[in-house]
Order: sequence, then C-alpha cells, then structure tokens
Amino acid sequence: MVQVRAGIAHDCDVLVVGGGIVGLSTAYAITRAAPGTRVTVLEKEAGPARHQTGRNSGVIHSGIYYRPGSLKARYGVTGAAEMVKFCAEYGIAHAVTGKLIVATEREELPRLHALVQRGRENGIPVRELGGAQIGEYEPEVRGLAAIHVGTTGICDFVGVARQLGEASGAEIRYGAQVVRVDRRPERGVAVLTARGDVVRARVLVNCAGLYCDEIARLTGDEPGMRIVPFRGEYYELARPELVRGLVYPVPDPAFPFLGVHLTRGIDGGVHIGPNAVPALAREGYGWGVVRPREVAGTLAWPGAWALARRHWRYGGGELHRSVSKKAFTAAVRRLLPAAGEEDLVRAAAGVRAQAVLRDGTLVDDFLIKEAPRAVHVLNAPSPAATASLPIGREVARRALRTLDSV
Repeated sequence: MVQVRAGIAHDCDVLVVGGGIVGLSTAYAITRAAPGTRVTVLEKEAGPARHQTGRNSGVIHSGIYYRPGSLKARYGVTGAAEMVKFCAEYGIAHAVTGKLIVATEREELPRLHALVQRGRENGIPVRELGGAQIGEYEPEVRGLAAIHVGTTGICDFVGVARQLGEASGAEIRYGAQVVRVDRRPERGVAVLTARGDVVRARVLVNCAGLYCDEIARLTGDEPGMRIVPFRGEYYELARPELVRGLVYPVPDPAFPFLGVHLTRGIDGGVHIGPNAVPALAREGYGWGVVRPREVAGTLAWPGAWALARRHWRYGGGELHRSVSKKAFTAAVRRLLPAAGEEDLVRAAAGVRAQAVLRDGTLVDDFLIKEAPRAVHVLNAPSPAATASLPIGREVARRALRTLDSV
C-alpha cells in the first residue's frame, strides 16, 4: 500500500497523469502561469501522444459543430487560431486548408443550414455553396449543396505535444504507469507506478484519456461516468489526387461523431474515416485486441446498455461498415463517386475515449471535475487536440487554485 507520510517532502507541486496533448498542454500552462511550480508528468508509454493525440486525422477543427456557449465551441474556436499560431512559432508542420461540409441527400439540407447558423453564432465565417459550386474547391466531389469553412486546417499534433512537453520545463517520466493512488486531503497525493516508483505531490491532475475514469476511482472519486471506447477505422486513398483538401458529410446532431470524411494530411496522403464501433479494449485498435476485464467493466456500466438500446440502428450501420469494405466504400462514394474499393487501403485505427453517463447519455462537451487535491479531465475527445491550449489553461487554473488552497 502506497501512502502519503507525514514529514516526507513532496516530489513536485503538481503531478499530471497522462502524456497526451491535453496533459502536456496543462503542464505547459501551469509553468507559464506560475513559474517555479514543480510539475511532473507520468506517461505509461515510452513517448508522448501515443493514443488519441497521435491516432486522429490531424484536423484543426473550426468549432462549427458545437453548441454555442459550450466549452467545445469556445475552446474550439479560440484553440484553432492558437494552434495555428503555436505551430508557426515553433516550426511545426501545419496548413490552414479550409473544408467542405457536403449534403448529398435532401433530408440533410436543413441540418446543413443549421450548421451555417451555428457557425455564425460561434463567430466562424462560412460560405454557402450550391451543388455546381462544389467543384470550385473539389472537382471530384458531388453533392446537392455545401458550406465552405475557411478556418479549418491540419497539423502534426504529435509534434505539438512533444513541443509542449519540452517548453513546459516539467519533468516527464515515460514508462510510468500509475497503479495506485493514495490521497490524503490534509497531506497530498502519493502515486505508485508499475515499476515501483513512488511520486508524492501536493495536487494531482488526471489527464489519462482512455483511463481517466479509472484514475479518478483510484484517487477515491466517483466520476459519475465511464469511458466507453469507440474505435475509429481509417483507410488511405490510393489515388490522393482525387481530393484537394478536407471534405465532410453533414453530421447527425444526435452523435458526437462526424461521419466518414476525407482528409488530406500534412504528408500529402488522404485519409478516409473514421467510422465509430465499440472497441473490445480501451486500446482496442483492431478486432483481435480483446481485454476481458475492460469489456466486463463496460458491460457492468448501466449506461452502456442504455446507449446500445437507444442507438442500436446507428451502431448496426457502423458495424456493417467495419466488417464490409464494400459498405465503407459506399459511404465514401456518396461524397466521392470516383472512389472504388480498390482505392481504399487499410490504415492505422484510433480509439475515442467517450464518456457515457449512467443513463446512457453521451457526454457532448468537455468535462472537468474538481475534488480534494485533484482535478479530473473526464471527457476530452475530439476536438480536444484542436482545443488543447485553452483546455490546458483551464485545467491549470483549477490546479493552481487547488494548490493555493492547500
């Protein structure tokens, strides 16, 4: 049993669990706001950004999709501009490309118009296009109507995370998986890693992504949600010349997923995806990765069953596209008719750490909770990479406030 012991000096002031882009942005923000604060970051992998940060489509989102006034909307819009500036300042690969959101069926037109209004409410410039105007931006894309969002871009988020870690001045320990936490509100927090190291801190910040709910419970806090992992599967387009930039379908507002889209990356390749299927492990990047304990944990959460009952039809479609390349191709061809099955080459998958409440509600905004000597980031999927700089400042503000009170 690891314990906080009276009379033992703290190894750091703030201990951040998780070396993804949000954890490293938090460390960066803390040392910027309060120079001299001792920050340690524990990351279980051998390097930074190995999971959500390094396995997404690399898009700097504009913030157009998110409910006005929400954290996603506020941090997404400001974060996009800040991310471009950060990349330019440190010489990190990036480009402001703009993107098209394309309606391919008549029933999508009202949702497309609603996105125009939402974009304007969020302060995002958008241009409405008729079907014939789509070709100005994407000659091979077909649709009934579209909107062009000029502030969307792409970047190397792994490079951003690495730079944040270096610029933070924090002590970053890789290969340091947290296995136990002992919190004593009157003394501090002690953490035991899998290799037997003990780190004592005044305040713990939980940015553990796929394992954030488990870290919260190890700390002694009931987060009121569970992470239900959704795998996003990608293909690479064998003929990247078919796509100039970024092309998205009109999303279903009932879900936080944006649908199968086309993304020309920094490397010049075009990624297609992701879909969203339940993963059989929190790091379940393929159907062959199964962790029975994690599956049992998901099945034991009432919210997972409520979610399945409520959205089985949507989930069935996603599963079909997962197991059938033909079905996945059909989804792509709605936007890009020239694409065939032979043009799609399997690429690396990602897993989204989606928070689900007990009643089956998908948490649709960033979720940050405070507890004695702790701050927990409990829902930070997309667009968290885009919004990582303002998220980091907010988490840092709460951590420093907690630090000042102890």
